[in-house]
Amino acid sequence: MKPDRVESRPLPGTSFLDVRDLHINFPTEDGLVKAVNGVSFTLERGMTLGIVGESGSGKSVTSLGILGLHNRRNAKVSGEIWLDGSELVGSSPEQVRRLRGKKMAMIFQDPLSSMHPYYTIGAQIIEAYRIHNNVSKAIARKHAIDLLGRVGIPRPERRVDDYPHQFSGGMRQRAMIAMALSCDPELLIADEPTTALDVTVQAQILDLMRTLQEEFNSALIIITHDLGVVAELTDDILVMYAGRAVEYGSAIDVFGHPEHPYTWGLLGSMPRVDRAATERLISIQGNPPSLINLPSGCSFHPRCPYEPLTAGLGRTMMPDLVAPDGNHFVRCHLTADQRRTIWTTEIQPKLAGHAEEGRSS
Repeated sequence: MKPDRVESRPLPGTSFLDVRDLHINFPTEDGLVKAVNGVSFTLERGMTLGIVGESGSGKSVTSLGILGLHNRRNAKVSGEIWLDGSELVGSSPEQVRRLRGKKMAMIFQDPLSSMHPYYTIGAQIIEAYRIHNNVSKAIARKHAIDLLGRVGIPRPERRVDDYPHQFSGGMRQRAMIAMALSCDPELLIADEPTTALDVTVQAQILDLMRTLQEEFNSALIIITHDLGVVAELTDDILVMYAGRAVEYGSAIDVFGHPEHPYTWGLLGSMPRVDRAATERLISIQGNPPSLINLPSGCSFHPRCPYEPLTAGLGRTMMPDLVAPDGNHFVRCHLTADQRRTIWTTEIQPKLAGHAEEGRSS
C-alpha cells in the first residue's frame, strides 16, 4: 500500500500494475469534468483489487484509462500508469493497442451492447485471438470452442456459431469472459461483472472468475458498487468518491474497521439476507456532487454527518490521503481517535444490531 503522493513512491516496475496520481478530465461546454482526480494504487499478479463507490465516482473512467480507451481528443489524461515496467500514459495509442487484449483485457458491464450483434460469438473471439496470434482460422476456431467450454457454456461446438441475442444474460457474460481471456491477459478488469444477473448466476460468475484467476495467475480489478462481491473476491479495496480515493487498504482492514464516513455509509446501505425484510437500510443522505462544480474542501462534507467535528476544515480544505497505521489509507479531517470512537460506539453497534434483529425475526 502506498499513498497518493508520487514523489514518496519507489521507482516504477516494482509492482505489476502501478497507477500514480492519475487525472482524467473531460472539457465540456459547461466546464471541466474532473472524473478522476489524483488516484493511485498498486496491484500484483495473482491479487484482486476492488474499486467501489456510487455511480459517477470515477470507477469505470479509471479502468478505461488504464486500458487506453479514452479518446485523447476528448479526454485529458495525466499521471503515470505502469504495467509490468511499461508506462502507458506516455505511450502512443498504437503501443497501448498492442498490449490491449494480449497483456490486459476487460469484461464490460453490459455484454449485449459490448458485443457486435451482426457477428457470431465465435467470430468475435476468433478475431480477438488472431489479432495477437499468427494462426489459421481453424486453429482460432478450436481455441474459441475450448474457451467457451472452459467458461461453462454447454455444447460449445454448436454455440460458437450463435449470435449474442441467442444467449441468456449469464451465458453472454460467460462469453464475454471467454473473449477477454482469449489471449491469456495478465491483467483482467471486470466492470460490474454481475450487474442485472440473478443471484445464482452471480455466484457462478464469481466462482468462474476466481477459478480462472488462479489458473492464469492474473491480476484482477473488480469495479462494482456491490460490497458483497468485493467481500467475496478481493484482497485490497479502493473506495472512490467524486473522482478521488477516500479509503484504500486490505479487504480485512476496510471491512473490519473502516475509517471513512463514506465507507460507513456504503456498509450501512448494503442489503443483507440476515436482516428483516421490513428493515430500513442506513442510507447516505444527499446526492453525489457535480464533477464540474465540486464542493470546496472535502467533497463529501455536504453529506457527512460528522463534518461539524472538523472545526470547519471539512468545508475549506481537502484532506490528504494518509495512513496512520502504515497500510490503511484514509482521506478525512476527523482524527484517528474520533474515527475510532465513532466506529466502535455508533456505527459498528448499529450494524451489528441490525444483523441481530434480522436473525431474531
